Amino acid sequence: MSNTTGKAMNRSTAAEFGCTKQERPVKILQFGEGNFLRCFIDWQVDILNEKNGLDAGVVVVRPIDTDFPPLLDTQDGIYTSIIRGYDDQGELKNEKRLISCINREIPIYKEYDEFLSQAENPQLRFIVSNTTEAGIAYNPDDKYEDRPQSAYPGKLTRFLHERFKKFGGSADSGFILIPCELIDYNGDALKEIVLKYAALWNLEPGFVSWLENHNTFCSTLVDRIVTGYPRDEVEELEKELGYKDNFITTGEYFHLFVIQGPESVGKELKLEGSGLNIKLVEDLKPYKQRKVGILNGCHTALVPVAYLCGIELVKDAVENKELAAFIQNLLDREIIPNLGMPEDYLKDYAETVLGRFRNPFINHQLLSISLNSMTKFKTRLLPQFLEYYKSNASVPPLMSLSLAALICFYRGTLDGKEYPVNDDKPFLDLYEELWAEDPASIEDAMAIADRILSLDDHWGVSLKSLEGLHRKVGEDIYKIITNGMAATLEEYL
Repeated sequence: MSNTTGKAMNRSTAAEFGCTKQERPVKILQFGEGNFLRCFIDWQVDILNEKNGLDAGVVVVRPIDTDFPPLLDTQDGIYTSIIRGYDDQGELKNEKRLISCINREIPIYKEYDEFLSQAENPQLRFIVSNTTEAGIAYNPDDKYEDRPQSAYPGKLTRFLHERFKKFGGSADSGFILIPCELIDYNGDALKEIVLKYAALWNLEPGFVSWLENHNTFCSTLVDRIVTGYPRDEVEELEKELGYKDNFITTGEYFHLFVIQGPESVGKELKLEGSGLNIKLVEDLKPYKQRKVGILNGCHTALVPVAYLCGIELVKDAVENKELAAFIQNLLDREIIPNLGMPEDYLKDYAETVLGRFRNPFINHQLLSISLNSMTKFKTRLLPQFLEYYKSNASVPPLMSLSLAALICFYRGTLDGKEYPVNDDKPFLDLYEELWAEDPASIEDAMAIADRILSLDDHWGVSLKSLEGLHRKVGEDIYKIITNGMAATLEEYL
């Protein structure tokens, strides 16, 4: 059986970093070695170990077949997190921390038996993951005897069955599972797929009963911008730190971790008094609505307007007087009043979001946020759009302007220069057809608006039926193409 702290490691890295590597009992199995988990989950575990006595070591499982980057073992599992941004008092923070809670990393495609052997550790209690949104997926071609299975839930089901066999399905051998993938109710989705694998592989009823009764699948909401390895400033940072670190990871100061689960989860994680922004709740839906509506909604509304004004970074957009007014008015008049939650609660969060947007250490490219903007507008802005229309019997002017700007953004050119537009092929093909020629008249612009507003299957509602929207979007498209985005925005402000 594997020991509970992982295999012995090289002490030289700890000495070079000026710290002592404390071996802790492995209580957490982590699927994913990427920057987000290391700057979010492992950063919090390290603080809980230090402040609250969690005393948890982490074994990381590399769930994909790649040798790059090198294993964390090459640095004794130690690396530096650099957390920067504005705190709640508006003070700019720059905090560096050596993270030492990771005991080892297992490359599952090369050390499958070692991976399975972790199920033998009686102290192992938590399983966390971030295998991207596509990671929580079912592959009916996965087989029990595969080494490993292709999909993350397949790997997990095989591991859980190994645990079940080792401890005879005892009540105290179950896990608390905390997925961090960015899908709605990720814990419920993961459990559903694990049960599908159990059925696919004809695993015994006792295993299914153990899954259902002695394992806790928590759904979560995670919120932190992680910028990862600071390639452009690493030499300067390593000079400041006094050592070379191949796994430095950087992120914003703000963090929020919402876990939907029983109170016992918080007690086992020793959350009380930690100072971390971790919330244990019965239902994470209000937090999800707030984040999607305010943070993601502002991003989606801002991208086409700011980019067509010639701005490339979020922080530069919110420092621009006109764009800052656009976002503030959008929040105050069209988003916050239509989210159906207490205004003070939403305004406090909105202030935090605007502070995050201004973070001078985050070079957040507008183009990187623009991926799949047609779907993002539908999920992030359209609910508030429709609620505004219902309450006011008119279309929201700023969200309508953003929709017109979005349609113009898919034109793919600005001042004679092309820029990349990324979305599903049917949308790209449609826009290529619509923007074969610029509108020569307002009637041409209205025709473009008509095609996009008529995508009822996409929008899930008839936008053409909203009185005044077709004309407004068509007029704004014509103004943006004829006069430019900045001049069009100025009319609204």
